[in-house]
Amino acid sequence: MPERVEYCPMKNYRLFTLRIATLCTGFWLLLGSLQAGAAPVTVPTPPTLNASAWLLMDYQSGRVLAKHNSNERIEPASLTKMMTAYAVLHAIADGSISLQDEVRISEKAWKMKGSRMFIEVNKLVSVEDLLKGMIIQSGNDASVALAEHVAGSEDGFVQLMNQYAMALGMKGTHFTNSTGWPDDDHYTTAHDLAILSRALIEEFPEHYAWYKVKEYTYNSIRQFNRNRLLWLDDRVDGIKTGHTESAGYCLVTSAKEDEMRLISVVVGTKSDKARATASRKLLNYGFRFYETFLLHAANKPMKEMRIWKGAKEMLPLGTAEDLYITIPRGQRNKVKANMTVETTLIAPAQKGQPYGTVNVMLGDTEIASRPLIALESIPEGSLWRRLVDTIKLKFQ
Repeated sequence: MPERVEYCPMKNYRLFTLRIATLCTGFWLLLGSLQAGAAPVTVPTPPTLNASAWLLMDYQSGRVLAKHNSNERIEPASLTKMMTAYAVLHAIADGSISLQDEVRISEKAWKMKGSRMFIEVNKLVSVEDLLKGMIIQSGNDASVALAEHVAGSEDGFVQLMNQYAMALGMKGTHFTNSTGWPDDDHYTTAHDLAILSRALIEEFPEHYAWYKVKEYTYNSIRQFNRNRLLWLDDRVDGIKTGHTESAGYCLVTSAKEDEMRLISVVVGTKSDKARATASRKLLNYGFRFYETFLLHAANKPMKEMRIWKGAKEMLPLGTAEDLYITIPRGQRNKVKANMTVETTLIAPAQKGQPYGTVNVMLGDTEIASRPLIALESIPEGSLWRRLVDTIKLKFQ
């Protein structure tokens, strides 16, 4: 049975015949940004809210800082329009439609009840106006008009919504309409809404800026953004409110303080004021007691490993995405990182191919884990190089 051998890159490189090795101490030198910061802060338990479910997540790291019933099925109400916007913005990004497209308003869209931007049947309205009417004014009429423009029908658009939900890993979500109109088969979870929020902010930062716009006027009708935190908290720049009698008052919020961004999801409160108050409690808790920083940048070598029979001898390994971690304030000196890597690497190697993992620990708790991938491709070496390395491997 092969043993696990500790590898410290401060020593001379040595060859392994064992399949797995744990790389440790030298990683601290590689990640020199880890320094003892301020004195440790005692972290209290997260606040208890008057809501049916909630979740607080760091945007950069994805770490969940507080939760309650976060994977329980909930009715999303108008929070649904976050996915509607996400799907429409994808259609713009891939060139299927444009912001300048003129959309002829159907009778179905015009007749929609609930919150509206008050578009008129058979009139032409630009995609940009419809998006702002949906995002800022929460227009059900705008949502249906956009769905029909993108997919030909709302039913067809709903299929796109569910496909995007699946691709994002929103395992507890299913949509039946583009507006959030109540339906027994229309549901999501607080955790899934946080996943969607991260994707919306990351993939469409330019259009995400519309979520902080406080008012919008269309057809001479001025309406205000229903997210009251935009007026109460300068850190807040989105995202979406929702309300039906069965869902209660809901709010997904994103806020940024210095370089840290948090996402809060609060559903099932009893009033507009209650959802804002609960959301601020979560945000204040996260900003006060936690910090987020970049541990290692994407596509930068964490370690070079010997690769046999290749055109080059050393293969750089790293992560495909920036590795952010979120920890209680003042506890950077308690963070430890190690890599578990395949030790017998044989060419060819393809860029992006996984060769192990990097695990980040805070004390005894794992707080992050990412695949270690090849940062470049290395083809097979010459016949002579392959022959020499084959002989060397037999003696290791």
